[in-house]
Amino acid sequence: MAKILETKSLKIQNEAVLVLDFGGQYCQLIARRVRDCNVYCEILPYTTSVEEIRERGYKGIIFTGGPNSVYDEASPRCSKEIFELGVPVLGICYGAQLMSYLLGGEVASSNVKEYGKTQTQFDCTSSLFAGVKESSITWMSHTDYIAKIPEGFRVTAYSDHCPTAAMEDDSRGLYAVQFHPEVEHTECGQMILQNFLKKVCGCKADWEMSSFTETTIAYLKEQLGGSKVICALSGGVDSSVAALLLHRAIGKDLTCIFVDHGLLRKNEGDEVERVFRHQFDMNLIRVNAQDRFLNRLKDVEDPERKRKIIGEEFIRVFEEEAKKLGEINYLCQGTIYPDVVESGNGASAVIKSHHNVGGIPDDVGFVGIVEPLRSLFKDEVRRVGLELGIPDYLVWRQPFPGPGLAVRILGAITPEKLEILREADSIFREEVANAGLEKSINQYFAVLTGIRSVGVMGDERTYDNTIALRAVTTSDFMTADWAHIPHEVLAKASNRITNEVRGVNRVVYDITSKPPATIEWE
Repeated sequence: MAKILETKSLKIQNEAVLVLDFGGQYCQLIARRVRDCNVYCEILPYTTSVEEIRERGYKGIIFTGGPNSVYDEASPRCSKEIFELGVPVLGICYGAQLMSYLLGGEVASSNVKEYGKTQTQFDCTSSLFAGVKESSITWMSHTDYIAKIPEGFRVTAYSDHCPTAAMEDDSRGLYAVQFHPEVEHTECGQMILQNFLKKVCGCKADWEMSSFTETTIAYLKEQLGGSKVICALSGGVDSSVAALLLHRAIGKDLTCIFVDHGLLRKNEGDEVERVFRHQFDMNLIRVNAQDRFLNRLKDVEDPERKRKIIGEEFIRVFEEEAKKLGEINYLCQGTIYPDVVESGNGASAVIKSHHNVGGIPDDVGFVGIVEPLRSLFKDEVRRVGLELGIPDYLVWRQPFPGPGLAVRILGAITPEKLEILREADSIFREEVANAGLEKSINQYFAVLTGIRSVGVMGDERTYDNTIALRAVTTSDFMTADWAHIPHEVLAKASNRITNEVRGVNRVVYDITSKPPATIEWE
């Protein structure tokens, strides 16, 4: 498989904290929250030796969560010696359970699982919880729990179903929390991380991220100067920012290939072509491949098969177009971090494979794949986009998956279903914009559910499609809450969809958070 060329734009300065990865979905989110506190951090796998950790001289260590159970012999573990380094350690979720397990405590499976927002009681005499409200919301995601704390520890937080929501041995600088302080839905999460970094680890918090834009462009220029590159351009913010970074670095040596696979939103193909060919003066090839993709997807219902078929077909189209352009060694993609973690990365569980990660075939015909945004979250990508001078309306464009409407149509895809969904989705997005909510809701779209139900129109019985509307608020797309859209906005969207879109007689609204759901339905 082609080598992935990642950009390394962050430089260590005076002090650093280690995030030790045990396969948690939120690993890089923890790192990002630490950097938000102006403390540099880096991520290493749990297999890293104690000797290497000692040599690097970290000010603190954070254990991530993970999908395993600590009492399973095959579960990821680190050496117990890590607690003897004299460096403060904060265990999160699985990391908290592992700390307890390795130090003589007991971890057991709970009869009552905790997922999502949980009211939690804190002992604010703890340095970790200084300034935290005594009763506040945390984000839980666990089945196992700490049944007995190790000797020398004390309980510093609890919830109705979790007797040890936090514990500490302050004399040894060892702290553990069952909840996830790194996700935005933990009410005082950032304050807890700041307390660990500043009060416990003694970090000065004087690190600042260097300009990602400048260093990335310089890196790309150094690595790719003189090379011909093609970029997979979808028109979404991720691929747009990746394309412009490459364009600034290598200019006309970059050719953007926009594949219209017939799975785009209403009028999207024409808008993408107009903006990038004319506004940004970039080399752009539009490939109209609607029939090709729909033929490959005919009668395919499984969402994972859809993603892999689309991912492979994308690559094949790029290869064919690259051959027409002469010798081209690199393919650029707008892959961002949530794509990677949800597709499975190292010890992380696979949530769903993304077309640009899990769908890349092993025999791809490029020397390398360039993914300059692979370590960034959506809001960070948007910041880079604004710094590059991309207009607001493009930077804040609604996120759209690479497989497009294929993963918003449950079941087999047909031209008729695509037309129904395009129209319904367009109406919903228009009504959200009309209500002035387009920037307060981070993602919103329509789904063709594959469910048909009885209705009545004009005194006649109908048996037509059900459209689901989905809208969420989030900053990192790793967790999300359903958006509380005013009822009158939903009512207007529903009324318009059932009146203006032929074949739809019912509209429902999805009020599920992430987790347990994902943002997309497939």
